[in-house]
Amino acid sequence: MNIIFDLGGVVVTWDPNAVIARVFEESEVRGRVRSEVIGHADWLEYDRGTLPRQDAIARAALRTGLPEPAIDELFQQVPHSLVPIPGTLDLLQRLKQRGHRLYLLSNIHQASIEHLESSYGFWDLFEGMVISCRIHLVKPEAAIYVHLLQKYALDCAETVFIDDTEINLKAAGRFGIRTIRFENPQQCELRLRELGCI
Repeated sequence: MNIIFDLGGVVVTWDPNAVIARVFEESEVRGRVRSEVIGHADWLEYDRGTLPRQDAIARAALRTGLPEPAIDELFQQVPHSLVPIPGTLDLLQRLKQRGHRLYLLSNIHQASIEHLESSYGFWDLFEGMVISCRIHLVKPEAAIYVHLLQKYALDCAETVFIDDTEINLKAAGRFGIRTIRFENPQQCELRLRELGCI
């Protein structure tokens, strides 16, 4: 079985509200940053690798009326907020031992993926990975799934995709890939058992 994992929120932690709270104190400002920075279309372009960091910061400051140094601090906080989820790493190791082929498919920008690659050693668990900023494609665009499937010659009928975002799962489902909405490692393992992967 081919099992594709999302990275942020599945293999490593991703809690935007917690990251925002480290930099901004006022709840109104936090809400604005959530919608106008991390929730804005520019963030997806930053993950795509087509919007340079400084441009993303300048545009976010202009949209929100917040000072650029504060937005810059937010961007600096993001990579360090991403830490492996122990239960997921344990699950990955057991799936690998059972002979499943594991892959990564992630929307992530350059600073965060470089930080993760230099800080952690779980990458050898994966047969391959597709990282948005390196190919300039993002989920839920069909092209990123086509790229992954073709690059690793995956049979959709023998493939499961695990992500924490429903729109990304729906996009994968259109290819006939079975999907699991990730909530926590225990729930994910239960769903994999139901699919006969464990």
